[in-house]
Order: sequence, then structure tokens, then C-alpha cells
Amino acid sequence: MHLEAVLRSSTRHAKPAGVTLQYGTAGFRTKAEHLDHVMYRMGLLAALRSKKTKSVIGVMVTASHNPEEDNGVKLVDPMGEMLVQEWELYATNLVNAEEHELQTVLTNIIKQESINMQDESCVAIGRDTRPSSENLSLAVIDGVTALDSKYQDYGLVTTPQLHYIVCCRNTDGRYGEPTVEGYYQKLSKAFSALAKQSPDGGAGQKCLSIDGANGIGALKIKEMEEHLKSMLSLQLFNDGSIGKLNHACGADYVKVQQKPPEGMDLKPGERCCSFDGDADRIVYYYMDSDDRFHLLDGDKIATLISTFIKELLVKVDLKLNMGVVQTAYANGSSTRYLEEVMKVPVYCAKTGVKHLHHKAQEFDIGVYFEANGHGTVLFSKTAEEQIRHLTSAGANEESRKAAQMLEHVISLINQTVGDAISDMLVIEAILLLKGLTVQKWDEIYSDLPNRQLKVTVADRKVIDTTDAERRTVKPPGLQEKIDELVKGYNLSRAFVRPSGTEDVVRVYAEADTQDNADALVHEVCLAVFHLAGGVGDQPKPLS
Repeated sequence: MHLEAVLRSSTRHAKPAGVTLQYGTAGFRTKAEHLDHVMYRMGLLAALRSKKTKSVIGVMVTASHNPEEDNGVKLVDPMGEMLVQEWELYATNLVNAEEHELQTVLTNIIKQESINMQDESCVAIGRDTRPSSENLSLAVIDGVTALDSKYQDYGLVTTPQLHYIVCCRNTDGRYGEPTVEGYYQKLSKAFSALAKQSPDGGAGQKCLSIDGANGIGALKIKEMEEHLKSMLSLQLFNDGSIGKLNHACGADYVKVQQKPPEGMDLKPGERCCSFDGDADRIVYYYMDSDDRFHLLDGDKIATLISTFIKELLVKVDLKLNMGVVQTAYANGSSTRYLEEVMKVPVYCAKTGVKHLHHKAQEFDIGVYFEANGHGTVLFSKTAEEQIRHLTSAGANEESRKAAQMLEHVISLINQTVGDAISDMLVIEAILLLKGLTVQKWDEIYSDLPNRQLKVTVADRKVIDTTDAERRTVKPPGLQEKIDELVKGYNLSRAFVRPSGTEDVVRVYAEADTQDNADALVHEVCLAVFHLAGGVGDQPKPLS
């Protein structure tokens, strides 16, 4: 095995002492200055994965909604999906190997996966707008070329755009043209076709205010605006020209703080949305006439989209197996509305997009969204074929028209991953077609008041959960205590789960009033503090 070139190049990307990282749902993330060796080695791993799968593999340099001084990297598998779990372990081992262990770790991967090093490989590389991203992507390229792999550097792209490009490259263009321009054209064409079906034929130009999180999403919305001008009027805030990435803006800030981003002047009733730093999450919101803030998060988005799809399926008389996948963080009201009113089955998966995506693949049509606004819709091959057939063979004009709408929805949705731009256009099309204001959408159901807090503990591993993280099995007595506390409030539930990245336990509670949700979350925080080894000050009441 000739790995001399790899080891020679590696000395230029030396691993800092004492840095240990783990590849998770978000790939690797930490302070940018600790990532040079990580990028180089992920370039190596991407080249090996490409040889193994005989496909183009993606490498995205981003830390999503993290602060600007952080960065990260994640690999994209052949169909635009996340890296398979077995290779996450390879990634972790490779990144944490000391310099003298690097050859052994690489050789082990090559042997275990029976990789033929003579096979060709190709890697697609993208990056976000962080100041550190360009140099870090050059380190990825060093890793890719050290194994004589080909690569294509797509430069500044959103994370979902890179996922889309990888899928297009590996399906010979059947999914679309593998360029950013091809992405714009595919989405704008589908959006235009849907808008023309609206009662006014899409003529009434709708205005939407967008918070671009001072990130890559803002840059790409500016590019895409040309394709949408006649159908949608966009007003962009936090476009990166002056503000700092994700600072007091972006989807995560709005969701967690439950208030509008800075740099945006909201007028009552105005429809607004926020992207996150790499544009794979979106949340909507508005201020009412009493100056109250209303958030429409991933639960509201999933409900709007799945309701729309279900109504179209009824019109075309298609008996497809449809399901909505949520996490334990989904508001109880959304679950009840979907199950009881819309008669759509709802399933709960563990937190983390890969778990939801995997569960959604079990259905003909699987809708999944995390409450944070990350989600999409997956259509099985069978569903796509049956819908396509009905566009011309439907029983009547209404049936054919509904099938055509479903076909356009399939084209508009980025099925590879959650995509703020694609999801935004799907939402805008549905609001247009149904003649809904953002307020009317919000009124479909009322969220139960809720609160999410965290408790610092000595070791997060003392908490072990089951039932898609809704119940704890360790430490002893904690679940029984939570059950007892929940009984004290109406329409209430609570759960705790360990963070995947730090020694904190996340606590969620909901109840019939905000005061009750706040009281319950505090009581559960105290239970965690006492039974799971809390450190520092005891949690204080919220009011």
C-alpha cells in the first residue's frame, strides 16, 4: 500500500495535541482553529468512500447554526443522504489517530471495506461563508488529491445544494442538473407551475421577509430571486453585508429565544421566515396586532405540508401509505391534530435528522420535521410512478389536476435533506393555493405552552433513555419522579435526554398554561439535578 504521499501531506496538517472529536449527526464541529487536520483526513475518507461506493461523495465545510468562529465538516453519501453509521466510526477513528497511527488506521479501513485502491474516485466539495471555510476546504482538497482522487470544488453553496448536486451526479442527472443553476431552475419551474394553479393564477405578488442569518442562505436567495421575481417578492434581512453569522439572528435564535431576529423591523401580520447558517432549517413567524410574537416551527410546517398532500391524495383517490415522523420535542397539539383531525399516522423517532429520515423511508410518503425547522418529504419510487401515471390517466379533470400538483410538489421538494429554500417555496405555494394568510395557517391548531431548559451534570452518560427518548431507564427513580410530577398538571408531559455533545441534560415540558409548563420544567430540572449528578447551582424557578 503506497501511502507515503498521504503521510507526507499529513505533516502539513498536523493534529493538535489533546484534541478528540466524535462524528455525529452534524459531522464534526468545533473551533475552526482545531479543524485543519480533520479536513485533511475527511478528504482522505471521502476518497475512500467514493472508491468503495463507485460514486461521487460530498464534503460540506460548515458548522450550520453554530457561532461564526466555529466550523465543521460532514460527508454526503451517494443519494445525497447522510454518511452511513458504520463509516461515522471510521471518521472518528481517523480524525483522532496520532500521526504515527495514521497509516495503520487507513490500512484497516481499506482492508475491512475491501477497497480496491485502483478504482477511480471523485469528491464534490462545498463550503459556507465563514471566514475559515475557504482555507479549510483547501485542506479537504489536499486529502482528496493525496489519494489521487478527482474532485470538483463547488465553492460557496448551501448544505442542501451540495446534497442535491451529489444526488444528481450519481443518478446521471435524473434528479436534476448537477449545478447550482440547475437547482434554481428545477425549483423555480415547479414553484411557477404550482403558483399558476392558485385562484388568481399566482398574479397577486406575495411579499415575504427573509432573515438570512448573515450566512450562505442569504447569498443564494439573492441569486435565486431572479428566477422568482414574477411570482414572489422577497425582502432580505441579515444578508451578511454587515452582521455576523448566526449572531442574534437565524432559525435557531428565533426558535430558542421565541422572538424576532435583530436587524428586522416586523410590521403586524407580515409573513417572515428565518434560515439557519447553512440553510437546511427554516421557521416562520409574525407579530399580531397586539405586538405578540407567533412562531410557526417545524411542527406547524409538517402539519401544513402533510395536510396539503393528504387532501391531494384524497382527490386523486390514491391509497398510499403516508406517515408523519416527529421527535419527542414535537408539540402535543400537532400530534393530536394530525392523528385525530387529519387521520394521518404519526410516529416518533429519536432526535437527530438521520433517525427521522430513516423512519420516513418506511412509507410511500414520509413527512418528517424536527421542531427546529429541519425536515423534508420523501416519496417512494412506487408513489412517484403512481402519481405520474395519474397526471394523464386520472378519472376526471380534478383528479388529473391534483396529480399534476403532486408531481410539481415532488419536483419542488429536496428529498435528499432538509432545505430552507425548497421548504420555503413549498410553504409559499401551499399558502397561495389554499388562500391562507400566515395567521390562518397558525390557527390550524394552537400549540400547548412549553419550555425547554438544560441542567449541567458531571457526566451525561448517567442518563439512558428508551421509547424514542421519551422515557428514562437510568438513573433509577428518575422516570418515576417525572411521572409523578406530570400528574400535577393538565395536558402535560415532560421528558429528559442527554445532550449528544456536552455534559448537560436537556429538559422539555408542556402543559395547559405557560405558568404550568414553566413550573413543571423547573420541578423536572430539580429532579435531574438531584438524581443525575447535577453540578453548580441548583436550578432556580423561572419566575
